[in-house]
Amino acid sequence: MTEAHANSACPSLSGTLMIQGTTSDAGKSTLVAGICRVLKRRGIPVAPFKPQNMALNSAVTTDGGEIGRAQAFQAMACELDPITDMNPVLLKPTSDQGAQVIIQGKAVSTMQAKQYHDYKNTAREAVFDSFNRLKSQFNYVMIEGAGSPAEVNLRQNDIANMGFAEQADCPVVIVADIDRGGVFAHLVGTLALLSPSEQARVRGFIINRFRGDIALLQPGLDWLEERTNKPVLGVLPYLHGLYIDAEDGVNCIEKEDSGDHQESLTVIVPLLPRISNHTDFDPLRLHPQIKFSYIKEGDAIPPADLIILPGSKNVRKDLQWLKHQGWQEAIHKHLRYGGKLLGICGGYQMLGESIRDPLGIEGTAGDETGLNLLSMSTELEPEKQLKRVAGTLKLPDQPEVPVTGYEIHAGITRGKALNNPMLTLGRASVGSTHISDNNCPNNDNINGDSISDGVLSNDNQIAGTYLHGLFDQPEALEQLLIWAGLKEATQIDYGQLRESSINRLADAVEQHLDLDKLFQCNELAE
Repeated sequence: MTEAHANSACPSLSGTLMIQGTTSDAGKSTLVAGICRVLKRRGIPVAPFKPQNMALNSAVTTDGGEIGRAQAFQAMACELDPITDMNPVLLKPTSDQGAQVIIQGKAVSTMQAKQYHDYKNTAREAVFDSFNRLKSQFNYVMIEGAGSPAEVNLRQNDIANMGFAEQADCPVVIVADIDRGGVFAHLVGTLALLSPSEQARVRGFIINRFRGDIALLQPGLDWLEERTNKPVLGVLPYLHGLYIDAEDGVNCIEKEDSGDHQESLTVIVPLLPRISNHTDFDPLRLHPQIKFSYIKEGDAIPPADLIILPGSKNVRKDLQWLKHQGWQEAIHKHLRYGGKLLGICGGYQMLGESIRDPLGIEGTAGDETGLNLLSMSTELEPEKQLKRVAGTLKLPDQPEVPVTGYEIHAGITRGKALNNPMLTLGRASVGSTHISDNNCPNNDNINGDSISDGVLSNDNQIAGTYLHGLFDQPEALEQLLIWAGLKEATQIDYGQLRESSINRLADAVEQHLDLDKLFQCNELAE
């Protein structure tokens, strides 16, 4: 097979296609996003779908639920708002063997692995309810598998890969990452471990992240097609500098060196064992004036201008980890030397006097003493707060600027510290996330259709908020960096960078994949 020429999908295309991978992080999420944008360019109504996802990076949907962040990113590629049907089963690990189970956007229980395995048939009903609804609303549904279909220990009651594909009767394409090495073994081995009926529905292979001369790869592609009797539908190049939301683990971000010597700011974030929604920090990792570092377990904690405590799926456990790693002492020293401290979501809760979990929402019931930096405490409650919000950021001696984002948390925070907020949010954010001493929702300040959110310490060194996406807006990012110590901050538009990345993905799909074979079209139209 030679490199595919640019072509386009059938204008009246309808149906489904499932992208499965030989491994986790083979490129399933990005490939689905790229194909979705290609179909959208052709005027074909398309939606993404992932039956089951396991991830700690999530997003709030327009219908008030929670889905994996990768599916929210794929919705952007389709130029759609995210809805819960795009990811009906989301598993958010709380321990090595347990996870919070979210069905059609709402948390239903925390289960151990064996419990969830027995629950799969119930989850299957939600999966196909959402899938059938999407099929009725869109011409095409692009489906993403999870992990690998060759995990033979998970085949019984499977709803994530071939078990879903068989019941839904949809074709499958398998993608493998050549940059990891062993790509032919991955593809041949994966196919060999499938049943005959599963093998029959595999339409072909895609090789991802190739660097080098395609002519040197051609003998291997010919061998693979002869060995498996399946076509190679394309070889996607390694695309440097893509700004893609990570599905779960912390992704590698390539930041271009601007070459100039601007004033810089050092920002560090503890890499919590159960860190969640770390995509909050991607705009910082890309910013030309930021020296950003995740500090791993056992690493020395270096001097910094700004320390950010991130979100966590198990706040008490991660707070214990912070203390054990010496962060409490390092933070106090950091503040004595004039550094700034920001807590987001779970990290915000850690700033207070205590975190109480009387019902065992995140594990064993109990309390944990906070970092005791702000006069507030948090209690975890069964109903999770899920909101998409918009408002303004107001920092001392700085202009008000717009912010948008979302909140995902189980905690209710109360205390005097909340009387000095950092944000004003629109009334669209229904429900209470903060309660001050007199029990008014979201602090004492309620003015017309707006409510206060977040905290600023009296000395202006410490800030906290439940708002995810705080750095995504150029103006808000600029003001926060000035608050953290920069005299002048360069504006970057992360939303535009992300949109450009989606288009680069789509361009690569059009150039390097054989879309005729991928979609089995008989006619092409520009």
